[in-house]
Formats: sequence, C-alpha cells, structure tokens
Amino acid sequence: MIHPNLTRLKQQADVAIEAFLQQWPRAAGDGLYEPVHYLMELGGKRLRAVLALSAAEAEGRPCEVAFPVALGVELFHNFTLMHDDIMDAAPLRRGKETVHMKWDENAAILSGDAMYTLAHIAFAKLPSNGLPAALQLFNRTALEVCLGQQSDMAFETRNDVTVAEYMEMIRLKTSVLVAASLALGAIAAGASEERVELWYALGEELGLAFQMQDDLLDAFGDTQVGKQIGGDILADKKTFLRLYTQEKGGDAARKVLTKWDGQRDDAPAKIEAVRKAMSAAGAAQAARELMHAHVAKAMASAEALELKGSHLEWFQFLGGMVTQRTS
Repeated sequence: MIHPNLTRLKQQADVAIEAFLQQWPRAAGDGLYEPVHYLMELGGKRLRAVLALSAAEAEGRPCEVAFPVALGVELFHNFTLMHDDIMDAAPLRRGKETVHMKWDENAAILSGDAMYTLAHIAFAKLPSNGLPAALQLFNRTALEVCLGQQSDMAFETRNDVTVAEYMEMIRLKTSVLVAASLALGAIAAGASEERVELWYALGEELGLAFQMQDDLLDAFGDTQVGKQIGGDILADKKTFLRLYTQEKGGDAARKVLTKWDGQRDDAPAKIEAVRKAMSAAGAAQAARELMHAHVAKAMASAEALELKGSHLEWFQFLGGMVTQRTS
C-alpha cells in the first residue's frame, strides 16, 4: 500500500538523516561511525520519522520544523534495533548482516550508544521553547522501551504470563515510541498540551494495532510476509495468540501447546497443530477484533483533533494500512 505522503515524507526523512550524519563521516577502519551509517543505510519504513513530520504538517506547520524530533526518534529506534540484534543473536537485519556479525558485539554496543547520543544531539536543534517538553517525553519513552524489552526477555523463562501482561509489554516495547513520534511532531509544531496528548493517544492505539497484525501475520500470513511463517510458534514465543489460547482454549488447547513446546524436529507438523489450536480457541478472531478496536480508538483521537481534508484522509489511510498490510 503506497500513499503520496508516505513516499514524500520518507524521502524528506532520508535526506535529513543523510545530511545530519555527514557531520560524523565514516572513515576507513572506523569502528564507531561506520556501523551507524551502515545500519541507517539499510533503509526501513522510517515510519516514526514520517509520523513526526505528519503531525507537524497536520498542525499547520511545514514538516521541516519537526526534523530534529524526526531524526531523534529514528536514530533512537535504530539504536534499539542494533542492541536488540545482539540480544537476539540475529544474523540478519533487512536482509543484510547485522552490525554485531559484520563487526563484533563490542562495536555494536558502542555504536548503538553513539546513536543514542546522536538522537539527543538532534533534539538539541529544537527551539528552546519546545525543547524541555520534547526531551521529557523522549527520555520517558526511552526508559519505557527498555522496560518493555526487559519484560519481553523475562517472559521467555515464565510460564504464567497473561494476556494483560503481554499487552502492557508491547505497549512499552513498541507502541509508546509510535505515540511519542506523533506527540513530538506536535510539540515541534507548537501544539497545545491537550492536542499533544491526543496525538499521543492516536499513536499509542496505532502501535498496539500494528503489533496485533504482526502476531497474526507471523502465525497466519503467507509467503508475502518475507519471513518464515510460524516463526513465533516454532520458538514457543509468548504472543497474544498463544496466551489467549492458553487462557481461553481449555485443557485440549493447553495439551497441544505443552506437547509441542521445545519441539523443533517436525516444524510443519508443529506449526499446523498449534495453528489449529489457536483457531479453535478463537485466538485469531480475538486478535483481529482487538486490532480493529485499537484502530477505531486511534481514529476517535483523529476526530477529536478535528483533522480535515487531506490530513484526515492520510491518518485514515494509516489506520487501514495497519490492518491490511501483508508484511
């Protein structure tokens, strides 16, 4: 799904990122800035930067006023990816070697730290009247993302994780940065505190819906997703679908999950059996309903913001993109 705003704002974000990073050029044998340039050049949707720029435009200001926060959230997001890849022992990122594989773990840790610092340097370009509120929100969000990642890791060794705990984990790990991106764009545009809160609520709901669709695509997607279908099932990952099945599927569903836990020898059979248990428990339908409910709440915030014309259409498109995307 392509929208002119998505193409236009992503291009502007890419240009701004490249220009910003030229202040710290790569050099032969450089083990600090070279990995930063490498990871940022792998691309990606630039969704968080695009959201920041979108909010500024919807507030009636040129998107350029939000360049400092757009750069900040995008650098922070990629910093988390660089460190997450180490924790996950991931060999690939967007089809290319991860930083810790191309260099080593120490380089990835240090370059990630540099990216976090560069995010703050980007924020410092904001006018002084908006900087305190922006930094307060950004730093709160950074801590929440770390807490979400820690919770996700802790879930790996727990067998009593609830659906409610999972929803709070994804809110922290994924959704709050989407929310902050919009709110920070509004702050950069000089929006009132009330409107900033509405932008935050819009983004928080979109982020939760996005994660619901991620869970669904992993378990029930097709080859268009671009990754192995059922990867979360094979890893016994505690997703909404699995936890809902445990809570609502009864003894039969729990027996299926227990039987296949830790089994890797017959991947197709495991994926098929667990998917059937999830479907029988109503987990897939529950996830779809919850996803649409979160999108509806996001659109309620858009209405409260009194978005009109092309701005309303753009955010309606984003809501549809979350629920209809295939990757």
